[in-house]
Amino acid sequence: MQHTVELKAGAEPFPGYRLLHRLGRGGYAEVWAAEHRTGKVALKFMQSRDPVMAANEVRAIQSMKSLQHPHLLRIDHVWSVPGYVVISMELADGSLMDLLYAYYAEYAGPIHPEPLCRYMAQAAEGIDFLNARHHIIDGKRLGFQHGDIKPGNILLMGETVKIADFGLAIPMTSSRVQKAPWGTVHFAAAEVFQGFVTDRSDQYSLAVTYCLLRGGRIPFADSPASFREHYVRPAPDLSMLPEPERPIIARALAPVPQDRWPSCLAMVEALARIHHVDLLECTTAH
Repeated sequence: MQHTVELKAGAEPFPGYRLLHRLGRGGYAEVWAAEHRTGKVALKFMQSRDPVMAANEVRAIQSMKSLQHPHLLRIDHVWSVPGYVVISMELADGSLMDLLYAYYAEYAGPIHPEPLCRYMAQAAEGIDFLNARHHIIDGKRLGFQHGDIKPGNILLMGETVKIADFGLAIPMTSSRVQKAPWGTVHFAAAEVFQGFVTDRSDQYSLAVTYCLLRGGRIPFADSPASFREHYVRPAPDLSMLPEPERPIIARALAPVPQDRWPSCLAMVEALARIHHVDLLECTTAH
């Protein structure tokens, strides 16, 4: 019987990688900084007790590994070890959630609009690339909904933003698929609570993310602690945002997905125009 690998500083869970310190821990995963001969990397350990499930997870993440974009975190390797699926990734400086904490510590308030628009534009590009149904996987043309867009999954590498954590990514062959609720409740789109995902669900989550980073809170006071049957998202309370921004975010939070912006970048560009932020230097779409 194989024993689950031990996660602690100094451990070598497999040859060539030495764990340095834990970067974070969620319900089913831990992320560690590790040393490798090529430099420092991040290793994500996802619990997987079932060998069949582990094999399926490895195949799913390998599909995401093939997607290359300047604003998607690069996945280098994927392994299955006793008790875990392990993903080797680029090591980031921190997340937009970390940046929010830093702003509160230094400025006693949330992130200023100019840098936030620039970071959000880069995130939007990565999400739009992921969402577009132009990826050929196993002979099928797919888009992917990330499924867990939130400040902690938008990472910073210097002044570059990269979307991370594709463990919940949902392959999309159409604009809507049935899917049991999963992800982070506070950022989940209205339709996720009803048991389906659309090609604009990530945009909804990005809009909730903007509310938190720009205004210091999410727009739903009654957001449940876990996915609850029959819960319906109320009209968002956008009073944390300046008046001119509210209709832009309200559109992204429309209960009918087709009423939202055509893309995440279109939403951010509308916000940038209000603040006279030039996005040309920080995006690759122009």
